[in-house]
Amino acid sequence: MKQAKQIFRDAVLLAVAALLMRTVGVWFQIAISNRAGAEAMGLFSLMSGVYGFALTFATSGIHLGTTRMVTETVSGGNPERVTGLMRRAVAYALFFGVTASLLLAGGAGTIARYWIKDARVTVSLRLFAITLPLLSLSSVFGGYFTAVRRSAKSAAGQVCEQGLRIGICMYLLAFFAGNDAEHILIALVLGGALAEILSFLLEFGLYLADRKRHFPAPSGVNSSAEGRRLVKITLPVALTTYARSGLLTLEHILIPEGLRNSGASHAAALAAYGSIHSMALPIILYPAAIIGAFSGLLIPALAECNVLGSRVRIRYMISRVWHFSLIFSIGVAGILVCFSGELGNVLYPATETGKYLRILAPLIPIMYVDTATDAMLKGLGEQFRSMVINIADAGLSVVLVWILVPRFGINGYLVTIYVSELFNTVLSVHRLLKVSGTVPKVCKWVYLPLCSVVGASFAARGVLKLIGSVAAGKSAVFAHLLLGAGFYLLFVTLSGSIGKEERAWIRTLFRKTDEPSDAAFKETKGGTDDRPTPRATFRKAS
Repeated sequence: MKQAKQIFRDAVLLAVAALLMRTVGVWFQIAISNRAGAEAMGLFSLMSGVYGFALTFATSGIHLGTTRMVTETVSGGNPERVTGLMRRAVAYALFFGVTASLLLAGGAGTIARYWIKDARVTVSLRLFAITLPLLSLSSVFGGYFTAVRRSAKSAAGQVCEQGLRIGICMYLLAFFAGNDAEHILIALVLGGALAEILSFLLEFGLYLADRKRHFPAPSGVNSSAEGRRLVKITLPVALTTYARSGLLTLEHILIPEGLRNSGASHAAALAAYGSIHSMALPIILYPAAIIGAFSGLLIPALAECNVLGSRVRIRYMISRVWHFSLIFSIGVAGILVCFSGELGNVLYPATETGKYLRILAPLIPIMYVDTATDAMLKGLGEQFRSMVINIADAGLSVVLVWILVPRFGINGYLVTIYVSELFNTVLSVHRLLKVSGTVPKVCKWVYLPLCSVVGASFAARGVLKLIGSVAAGKSAVFAHLLLGAGFYLLFVTLSGSIGKEERAWIRTLFRKTDEPSDAAFKETKGGTDDRPTPRATFRKAS
């Protein structure tokens, strides 16, 4: 339970920070979308797809590698090796980050001319290249803070970066960008680059102070073995992420081309693409900040359990994560479907965002569970198998986009999203079930929340109709969402999906003292964890 409380506290901190950043980010996205228009946002999404591939190469799996290696080193009772390991990780990150930066800067003109087919993104791509080495190093420090369970420091850097990004970008948009799409893109990228530089300096300072306080110098310990082990973890992940990111970039390039082949003009194709990726999807993924915060902390927790051979604890953690991920995501999906029209109208007036929200919202449980499942697979050392699934998913998406979008337009792309997400999640869940031996409770985890959210949607609509409430602004829509969430929480509790045992477990997370015995590591059929206590060295370091 002590470990669960630590994960819970860190996850709450990260979730609050992520929600704060996501809230401000969505507001910022709405502001620039309404200012720039769907066409410019479509260009920005295409450019971001290329940048995403470059960033994948720049990081090359170093965040996961650092998290796994630091966790295993500390829990193995060798804290003196952390400093040498981090030096290896920094050298690794610098090599790939600088290489990616040079390649992107040098190839920006070719990419703009032949891939994106719009010269207005050339300067922005070169500005993007500036941030790649810094983001690669930030991945190292972020992995370190995740591993040692001091996520507050990583969250501070993220909040700082988001605040600086928005402030600088808004200033540049107001005084230098004008109404030209190219200048708007330059302002957005330049603001982000300056913010990354300043936040990196903060995060680097926090890392140096933390390392000096908690971990001694190497004292002559040869860290070459750690370096080789780091490469063995990161290189397979890097190779597979290259393939997946390259396929995703190709997919995003093919989408506007396919829309044009279906009969849409260049501007209309970019507008449709921008409406989905820059308007609807940020809202769909907004609540995912909570799942993402918990998922990131599962990697070191499960890695520690895996090292200690705690199979019962692993199954318990997986069951808890899936259960609450499904309860949360099903509720979000149902409420978003219920109020998609009102939400789209107040956030993006005179657009089709509400329609796309209604269409994509049923995918939320699949997306969110897939996020948590991928993190748990990585924590159990299944990162290569996870990335193979992701590569297959990306390849399937490219094929479907190539076939369906030219024939069916934007509807073909929506079908592609559904098929690829289902394909990825089914394979990932199947793999985790196989390696962990977890037995899912489909009725309690899926059917009861589904019935609860349907009932909550009807109840909320009925109450609003009785009181004559009409969504006339953002505050009214927000109140409607809270009403639906309140009904859902009531119904999901009454239905038994959140039962007595779950409520008791939640209450223990808020207690200051640990219980003398914890049923968290017992299965329904009995049995206790074979190695319930992490090593004292890990406790001291974390």
